[in-house]
Amino acid sequence: MKKLINNPTNVVDEMIEGYVNAYPQYVKQLEENKRSLVTAKKSRENKVGVLIGGGSGHEPAFMGYVGEGMADGVAVGNIFASPPPDPILEATKAIDKGAGVVYIYGNYAGDVMNFGMAAELADLECGIEVGSVLVTDDVASAPKNEIEKRRGIAGEFFVTKVAGAAAENGYSFAEVIRVAQKANDYTRSMGVGLTPCSLPQTGKPSFELAETEMEIGLGHHGEPGVEKGELAPADDVAERLVQDILVDMPLDQGEEVAVLVNGLGSTTRMELYIMFRKVKQILSEKGIVIHRSYVGDYSTSLEMGGCSVTLIKLDDELKELVDQPADCAMFVQR
Repeated sequence: MKKLINNPTNVVDEMIEGYVNAYPQYVKQLEENKRSLVTAKKSRENKVGVLIGGGSGHEPAFMGYVGEGMADGVAVGNIFASPPPDPILEATKAIDKGAGVVYIYGNYAGDVMNFGMAAELADLECGIEVGSVLVTDDVASAPKNEIEKRRGIAGEFFVTKVAGAAAENGYSFAEVIRVAQKANDYTRSMGVGLTPCSLPQTGKPSFELAETEMEIGLGHHGEPGVEKGELAPADDVAERLVQDILVDMPLDQGEEVAVLVNGLGSTTRMELYIMFRKVKQILSEKGIVIHRSYVGDYSTSLEMGGCSVTLIKLDDELKELVDQPADCAMFVQR
């Protein structure tokens, strides 16, 4: 598979260099660790810091969500790999304003280990209070009675949005953790894979799907889904994804949600809007109100084909935080 790269081993560092040079008004790179990026805007003292991070290849996640109303910093890992503790720690120290730092990251073994180690080092070396919220929105990755084992996928966007808005509004350390955890608890995602991606180091497909085949529940790194089958019309796929979400998180008539239809890298906007059209129809027929919608590439998997649907159930508090303005290099909301 063709890619516009130089040396495959340098793709992440060259991407970060290009990103920082493109958006100096939004982010700056720490001298202490080139994989640590923080907001270029001055943060007020006693503001809770919000730190996100994960593997590269998911752009605009994660570094695209550093900015006003979202995250204060990000630690960038290799492709589909957790950042090690060092860049996490350096970003933590840089964004700490005396009120503690909240980590938000997907529930993957490497992230859990490395963010956990960084949190311990931040406490021991710097006396920084760190709390963590693990994102577990992927319905396909574990049964409901083992929800703590679920992966974090595109729903991390909503958890970051809520936490960043809460911190911007002056919520305390404990309150930012509380509301971010509530956002995670109220968020569910289901995805479908159509075509594989290829890692720059190998240039080969990361998994195999036949030309006429799709996989329901395929993970963002190519983890096995729950079912393979013949490619179905978009309406049928949307019906399956939404129904799986609603079985897992039942919603009553009149309840409100925000919806994200997220592309995985190579899926066109045309296809994503066709999917959203059906998602809205399904929810409307059930009397579920879409308060706000997002359609596009929010958390990708290199050039993987397919999409995911995410619903976050909104109460008054979450609605206010989801609605709050944000200004990042790759995401702006007014």
